[in-house]
Amino acid sequence: MTRRACLLRGPQQENTVLTKSLRRPRPPLRRAGGFIFLFLAAIGFAVAGVAVWFITAVLPNVPSIGAVTDYKPKIPLRIYTADKVLIGEFGEEHRDFVPIAAMPPMMKKAVLAIEDARFYEHKGIDWMGAARAVKANLEGGFGSGGASTITMQVARNFFLSREKVLSRKLNEVVLAYKIEDALSKDQILELYMNQIFLGQRSYGFASAARSYFSKKLDQLTIAETAMLAGLPQNPSRHNPAVNPKRAKLRQEQVLRRMRDLKYIDEAQYAQAVAEPLRVHSKPQEFGTHAQYVAELARQAVFAQYAEASYTRGIKVYTTIDSKAQEAAYEAVRRNVLAYDSRHGYRGPEARIELPELEEEREEAIVEALQKRPSSDGLLAAVVVAKTGKSVKVETIAGDTITISGAGLKFAAAGLSEKAKDSQRIAPGAVVRISKLGKDGWGITQVPLVAAAFVALDADTGAYQALVGGFDYNLQKFNHVTQAWRQPGSAIKPFVYSAALEKGYGPGTLILDQELVMPGENAGADWSPQNDDGVFSGPVTMRHSLAHSKNVPTVRLLRAVEVPYAHDFLGKFGFDGARHPQNLTLALGTGAVTPLQMAGAYAVFANGGYGVKPYLIARVEDGDGTVLIETIPPAPRQEAARVLDARNAWVTDSMLRDVTRYGTGAAAKRLARLDIAGKTGTTSDAIDGWFAGYGGNIVAVAWMGYDEPRSLGGREFGATLALPIWLDYMHVALAKRPQVARPEPEGVLRENDDWIYAEFAEMPQFRAIDVETASPVPAPAETEEDDNDDHLLHPRADGEAAPAEPAPLFVPAQ
Repeated sequence: MTRRACLLRGPQQENTVLTKSLRRPRPPLRRAGGFIFLFLAAIGFAVAGVAVWFITAVLPNVPSIGAVTDYKPKIPLRIYTADKVLIGEFGEEHRDFVPIAAMPPMMKKAVLAIEDARFYEHKGIDWMGAARAVKANLEGGFGSGGASTITMQVARNFFLSREKVLSRKLNEVVLAYKIEDALSKDQILELYMNQIFLGQRSYGFASAARSYFSKKLDQLTIAETAMLAGLPQNPSRHNPAVNPKRAKLRQEQVLRRMRDLKYIDEAQYAQAVAEPLRVHSKPQEFGTHAQYVAELARQAVFAQYAEASYTRGIKVYTTIDSKAQEAAYEAVRRNVLAYDSRHGYRGPEARIELPELEEEREEAIVEALQKRPSSDGLLAAVVVAKTGKSVKVETIAGDTITISGAGLKFAAAGLSEKAKDSQRIAPGAVVRISKLGKDGWGITQVPLVAAAFVALDADTGAYQALVGGFDYNLQKFNHVTQAWRQPGSAIKPFVYSAALEKGYGPGTLILDQELVMPGENAGADWSPQNDDGVFSGPVTMRHSLAHSKNVPTVRLLRAVEVPYAHDFLGKFGFDGARHPQNLTLALGTGAVTPLQMAGAYAVFANGGYGVKPYLIARVEDGDGTVLIETIPPAPRQEAARVLDARNAWVTDSMLRDVTRYGTGAAAKRLARLDIAGKTGTTSDAIDGWFAGYGGNIVAVAWMGYDEPRSLGGREFGATLALPIWLDYMHVALAKRPQVARPEPEGVLRENDDWIYAEFAEMPQFRAIDVETASPVPAPAETEEDDNDDHLLHPRADGEAAPAEPAPLFVPAQ
C-alpha cells in the first residue's frame, strides 16, 4: 500500500496500517527474543533442578562435622625407657599432635605458601582459585584442575574420598562452609597440620619430621621444612625416601613460592636449594636398641586395652635404663660376631645372575638386596667384580665399594681358587659387608647362632636391660622369655644350696672319683664323667662348685636325695615339671629360660628374698592420666623371704670363689669384691651360660643355636656367655658402689669354712663318700698371674678355669 493510500484513509486506519508497516521489517528480532526466553527458562529450570537435587540428594548426605569440632587424633602407642627415651611405636598412624601455638612459624608459612596462600582471607572457598580451576577443567576435562583450600582438604580428609566426581566436590564445599562457621582459622590449620597423611605411615608434620629426618619440627632447616610442605599434594610421588628426584623438584617449587611471597629472602632461598638433604630410607629409628623390650610392653598393653591401645595415645614407661640397654645390645652383638668369626666363613647368602645391560643389572641387584633383611652394621651387597686382590660390590643405594687387604681376610676361604662351591665368592654373590675402622670395608656374614641377655635389679626385680636375640629384624623370637634350654652347670648352685639345708657345708669333702650306679640309665649302668676324664680325689664342696665338677655334684645330690633337691628348686621360681627327678638334675638336664635363671640368682644376690621380675613402671593415657602403675614392694621384707639368710650368704661366698679362682675367674677384670656367679656348659657344648651378680644387679647371658647343636669343642660358658656378661657389667657397675654382705647370725667358722651353728660338731656332715679319714693334703699354692689368659686351662666339666690359690680344703677329722 502506498503512502498516498494511507493518507486517504481515516486516522485510525492510518495508524493500524503504519503499525503493521513498522512490524514487518523485524521478524528475526522477534524470533531471537523467543530463543532468549526459552534459554533463560531452560537455565531457570536447570538451576531449579540442581537446587532440588542439591536439597534432596546432596544436603541430606553431608556428614556432621562433629569429628572436627570434637577432634580426637589417633595417637599411636609409644614405649619409653625409664629415662624417657622412645624405644617403640605401634599403630597404623604415626602421629605427634602439636598445638598450632607450638607449630614453628616457618612450617606454617611453607604449608600456606604451597597449599593455600589466601587461607586467612577467604571463608573456606577461594573463588579466585576456583575460577582458575574451572578454566583448567574446561580445557582439560573435569578433574584437570583443583581449587581445594586447606579447609576443603580438612573436609575431604575427615569425611570424603578423593574420587573426582561432582557430588564429592559439592559435599566438600558445603562442609568447608560448615567448618569455617564452627572453628577459627587457627583451629582449622591445627587440624590440617596434625591430620594430613605425609607418607611413611606418618600423619601430621611432626611425625613426618621424625620419620624422614629424625628431628623435631623446631629443629628442621628451611630446606627440610619445604620438603615436608611439598608432601600433601601427593605423598607417594613426592616421598623423599622413595623418589628423591621428584621430591627435590617439589621442594624447589615450595621454596620459590615462599620466596615470591616474601616468606624467605633470596639468600635463604639459594641456601635451601643448595642444601643436601639426609633423608632416612629405613623405618623410623628409635633412641636405643630395645625392640624386644618394646614388643613385650606392647603385648602387655594390648592384653589390657585391645585395639584401643593403638589410637589412644597411650604411653608406657618401662623400667629399662637406656644406657644399660645399649650396653647390653652392644655386648650381645659384639660377642656373637666374635664367636661367629672364630668359626669361619660359611659363604654367600645367595647368588644371582648379573644381566649384561646396565639398567637390567641394577634392577636385578636391587631386587636381590630387597629380599635380605637389614641388620645393624651388616650391609647386604652384590659382588660385581673380583680380582686376585680385591672384590668390588654394589649396595642397594647404588654405591660401588672396593674391598681389599684386611677387608678380605675373614672371607679368604671363599676367595681361594680351591674354595668349596658353597663358599665361593664370585660375581653375583650376595654377601654382607661391614665397616673396618673409619674408612675401610670388610666382608663379613650374619651369624646363625642365637644369644640372649637380661639384667634385673636384684632387690625389686625391675628389668634394667633385655636383649632377646642377635637382631630383632632377623628374628622376633625372644630368647629371654621364650627359649627353654638346658642350664647345664649353671643349675649346680641350687643343688649346693639344698645341701646346706641338709647340714653340709662348703668345707664338706666329696670324693671326686669314678662313680658307677647300676640301673640308673633306664636299667643300665650310669657313670657320670668329668669332661676331661680326670678325677681329683677328695675335694671340698667349695672347690667342686668353683671348678664345676660333675661327679662330686652327683654324689652330693645323691646324699641330699633327689626329691628334696627337686622340690628345693621351687623356692627360686623354677618350674619343677621341667626338671628331671633323677640324678641328672645335678648336671642341668632340665629346662629354664634366661629370665627364670635371673630371678633365681637374684635370691642369692639379695640375701634370700624372692622377686617377681617386672617391666612396666607406668602407663598413661593421651592426657597424661596414670592408668596403671607398678609399685614394687619394699625390698627385703621378711614376708618375701624364700631362703634362709645363712644359706644365701654361704652360697654367695662360694659363688664369689667361682669368679675369684674358678671357671668364672675372668670376672676379676671388673676389680670388685662383690662379683659372684656361675658358668654353665651343657653336654657337647650345646648351650653356654653365665649367671651372676654384683652391685645389686643380677644378669644372665646365654648363647646357643635355635636348632640345638654343638657350639664347638673348645667353647664353654666361660668363652661364650661370660664375655657378654662382663662387657655389660663393666658399664652397668661403673657408678655403683660395692655391696658388703655382713655375716648373718647362726653361722660358725669350723675348720676354716662356714657351717650352720646347729650342725657344728656333727661329723656326719664333714665328708661324702670319702673312703678314708686320713688327712688329704691341700693342692700346692699356684702363683697367680695378672693376665687371666695365662691362668686359664680346661677343667673337668669342660669349663675354662684358672689355677687357684690354696682353697679352703679341710679333710674329715
